Amino acid sequence: MLPDYISRAKPNPSSNRTPWYANTAPTYAGIFLWIAFYQQLAGTVVGHASIGVIILALAVAGFLSYALYYYAPAMFGMKTGLPLYVIGSSTFGTRGGYVMPGLLMGVLQIGWFAVGTFFATTFFLSALRLDPSPRRPLFAIVAIVWGYTMAWVGAKGIQHVSKVAIYLNGIAFLMVLVVFLRTMGGLGAYSVEPAKAAPYGSFTLLVQAIIGFFATAGAAGADFGMNNRNARDVRMGGLVGIALAILYAGGLPILSVIGARAEHLPVADLSYGATLASLGGVLASTMFFLFTITSIPSACVCAFIAGNSFATMIPGVKRIASMMAAVTVSIVLAITGVAADLIGFFTIIGASFGPICGAMAADYLLSGKRWAGPRQGVSIAGYGAWALGFIVGILPFLPVSDSLKSAAQPAVVYSFITGFVVYAVLAKLGLQPKLAPVNEA
Repeated sequence: MLPDYISRAKPNPSSNRTPWYANTAPTYAGIFLWIAFYQQLAGTVVGHASIGVIILALAVAGFLSYALYYYAPAMFGMKTGLPLYVIGSSTFGTRGGYVMPGLLMGVLQIGWFAVGTFFATTFFLSALRLDPSPRRPLFAIVAIVWGYTMAWVGAKGIQHVSKVAIYLNGIAFLMVLVVFLRTMGGLGAYSVEPAKAAPYGSFTLLVQAIIGFFATAGAAGADFGMNNRNARDVRMGGLVGIALAILYAGGLPILSVIGARAEHLPVADLSYGATLASLGGVLASTMFFLFTITSIPSACVCAFIAGNSFATMIPGVKRIASMMAAVTVSIVLAITGVAADLIGFFTIIGASFGPICGAMAADYLLSGKRWAGPRQGVSIAGYGAWALGFIVGILPFLPVSDSLKSAAQPAVVYSFITGFVVYAVLAKLGLQPKLAPVNEA
């Protein structure tokens, strides 16, 4: 017997599908227009790489995110009309799919929700010109109110959020442009001191941060693809919503930080929030408030995906109960400030989902660019690919020599390659489980 999460799945009919510019592109673009994406990007490159190297890194990261992490899952989704949880049963098995990508996707959303809660709280308090430091009573109160409110909306009114998300994304798009125009005058004065120049290291770290941020959303390309009409929708939605969006939402904020520092504005650090604060007065407060408001869709979607994951894989627990439990953990991570470590968090995300995307891409090609169907039990090929790929992905965090850590960047890309190669080899050795009977599938 197939598990309920597979046997009860129904393909999304063609009548429900819409063009790429009505779903995939704006939704993905909204992920990159979220403040959590570019808040700390500048810290990896400013002062160590030229503007040309920065733009090149953004372009490469955008293309790799599209081609390696998004394309195969999205094509699976478009061709079958089925969500990631079901499609993953081909790569990891019907029982293996419970954990990967099923429950793992939900667990990682706890981290994303924590990140969103941390920055929404920080920016809201900054808009009111209050102390935004974590681990303080006022920070805790705002984080609790924000977190549980977004969770409730995600559980009860996600359909309403989707209707206003495109307008909020438009506000974020314009704000990023306004800040850039306000600070671009200092770009001509930017230079890198020879003693601090590290173009290759800056390039790889920026690629690592961007793809690490995107890896989970890349696997979720299956859920986006099931709403696409054809392969052209998959391609255009990804190229515009991912590759182009990374150039815009990554490039302009980094250039804004560079321009603000070159103009000798009172920038406290290399974060985007510090650049906003340097604008001063009503403009800065307004920006902080608007960036808080534009974080609503991402917060609600994180809560919704987490609840959907746990409810699908653990049907014995009520959806609202599992969602609130997950959100409580996220709020604690935000209040304590743990969620502020974005680069480390993105690396772990990439290490977790890099080999998942790699294994799915190999499965896609080995199956003749189609979905083979659910495979029985646990796939040794899938789990072997993930285990080895995860080890490669976390190399920068292990107690190894500095030279090995440097060589391990961008580890998120190497983890994908490892997952792809290991899955292909193990599958060729016959370590894929048998397909479920056709009548059951």
